[in-house]
Amino acid sequence: MHNINSKYAAFTTEICSFVSFNFMLKMKKYPRIEEYKVLAIRILLAYVFYSIARILFYVYNSSLIKVDSVIDFLKLCFHGLAFDTTTILYVNGLFILASIIPVLYNSKKNYQKVLFYLYFIPNLLAYSANFIDFIYYRYTFSRSTRASLDTLENESNKMLLLFDFLLNYWHVFLLFFALSFIWILLYKKTKVHHKAETPNIKYFATSIFSFLLIVTLCIGGIRGDFKKSTRPINILDASRFVTNVSQSDIVLNTPFAIIRTWNTNTFKKVNLISKAQVDSLLMPIKQYKNNPQTKPNIVIFILESFAREYNGAFNKGTKIPDYEGYTPFVDSLSQHSLIFTNAYANGWKSIHGVSSVIAGIPSFQNAFTSSPYPKQKIESLVSTLKSEGYDTSFFHGAPNGSMGFLGFGNILGYDHYYGKTEYNNDADFDGVWGIWDEPFFQYFNKTLSQKKQPFMATLFSVSSHEPYKVPEKYAGKFPKGKVNINESIGYTDYALKQFFAAAKKQSWYKNTIFVLVADHGNTIAYDEYKKEFNKHTVPILFFSPNEKYVGVNTDWAQQIDIYPTLLDMIGYQKPFRSWGRSLINEKKVAPFVVKYGSNMYQFMSGDYICTFDGKKAIGFYDKDDKAMEHNLISKRNAAMDLLELRCKAFVQDYMERVIDKRLTTVK
Repeated sequence: MHNINSKYAAFTTEICSFVSFNFMLKMKKYPRIEEYKVLAIRILLAYVFYSIARILFYVYNSSLIKVDSVIDFLKLCFHGLAFDTTTILYVNGLFILASIIPVLYNSKKNYQKVLFYLYFIPNLLAYSANFIDFIYYRYTFSRSTRASLDTLENESNKMLLLFDFLLNYWHVFLLFFALSFIWILLYKKTKVHHKAETPNIKYFATSIFSFLLIVTLCIGGIRGDFKKSTRPINILDASRFVTNVSQSDIVLNTPFAIIRTWNTNTFKKVNLISKAQVDSLLMPIKQYKNNPQTKPNIVIFILESFAREYNGAFNKGTKIPDYEGYTPFVDSLSQHSLIFTNAYANGWKSIHGVSSVIAGIPSFQNAFTSSPYPKQKIESLVSTLKSEGYDTSFFHGAPNGSMGFLGFGNILGYDHYYGKTEYNNDADFDGVWGIWDEPFFQYFNKTLSQKKQPFMATLFSVSSHEPYKVPEKYAGKFPKGKVNINESIGYTDYALKQFFAAAKKQSWYKNTIFVLVADHGNTIAYDEYKKEFNKHTVPILFFSPNEKYVGVNTDWAQQIDIYPTLLDMIGYQKPFRSWGRSLINEKKVAPFVVKYGSNMYQFMSGDYICTFDGKKAIGFYDKDDKAMEHNLISKRNAAMDLLELRCKAFVQDYMERVIDKRLTTVK
């Protein structure tokens, strides 16, 4: 991998243009020397406040990022200076150019006022992104990127969400405004005193020389070094200096992550193995003939943030001391269902959950739904079931279009979309996100009961989302639990109970397969789930009233397996595109999980977990080493080699099919 700098010299070369004009300082009559010294101090202030933000980021998220000692933390902060340099020089590019441009009036009062705004408008905007991740990191376990901003584009109630965030996390805003105020005060103490200059060769010659020198140093600082490197430093480079992958988020800063992913398209074809190997290892075109053809209704609940950690029935084998669950109804339903207790989300956002569950398309470094490629023909549960005569619907109690579900649902071809608009009763609005789960689930039941069978319906829940409130009439009914989300998990579980109680009375109920799955993980209470390979674990449950599928399965499972499993269950006979596998009858593809975390692919199967950089394996871990404590790559064996080949096959076929628009049965 590209070398950033020598171990303890990353910082000095990047900011020498601002703090190291020693040869100039010796020249007592060097023109504009005061301007350069003030510029150096102003840029140095940005480093100081970025360092403070890094410390606060760790304070807020110390339970998720393991650092052994103060010395280790200081080393991480030191390595972070290279990434701060890139960010600060990007953000302050115009300010620096305006400060050093060879003109005669730079030191005038009005010109300095302009510089003040050129400095603080972009700086405070970028700086604020760090503070958002003080909280948001708890849910994504990574620094925010351009994809995070894309998610917000689909929200019609942005101001309401901002107000709610301000209300619940006022202390973060207070810290931001307090530090910004101090930053402004310190900046104003670094004044440039006006000095009338007359045009002369010395002034322009030294100004041009300084201009070229500073610009050159800035270019090196933005790239990360002055060597003939093939690329500037990026997010992956933060992992070079850590002993635990989550520590890379201390090294990084959020503006850097956003900047480096702003125009990045990580969807690139790779040629790692032959097509024949891809087809034999991955089998991207599936066809099942295990069951007779039937047409049961299919109802899928994608439950907001309903992580595996919160579900008691899915934690019986974890042996977590003093474990508490918050889903008594789901636990009772699990006794009559087929459940998968070692299942994972294939992304980290809500829209990723929809693309994974319904279309079998995972999200990696950048989300498929935020890429240039989602607007294409996509084979999915929607298209395959519609070809069998199913009515298809998507339900989400938030304002229509929230989370991007309406747009992506239209691409998939859902016949109907039911949102807050169709519900048409703001008396049940939670004040932030959407309609409370209990009444919306009842609306879901009522609407389904009016449909012609067979139907396929997807419901994405709302209430177990930030700010984790429950209706006032249920105050005190559900345990507060160990972390902020637990009470609202209890409420959503109760809403499910009420739904099933009402649905049982309907004629369509007995001829239905129900699926319950979370979109992703959320706030973590137990150390077991803070381990890197246990993040974004989800429950997967299949229930049919005739109890055809019952039991507890501990094999590797994932969201993209739900699509092929349902087609297998109903006896769908035609070939279809699927990277997942049937969880009930698959014999040709071994159980596996593929996901992306800590800036790398993670492929889990058999006895091992492989971490993969997109071209080659960079680590192997025992399946029980979820904290990534013992890299076994130096002890490679045949099973590890096969695992690496399977990862290559997946990444290669995924990229080719997405880019070439072959997300169908086309081979």
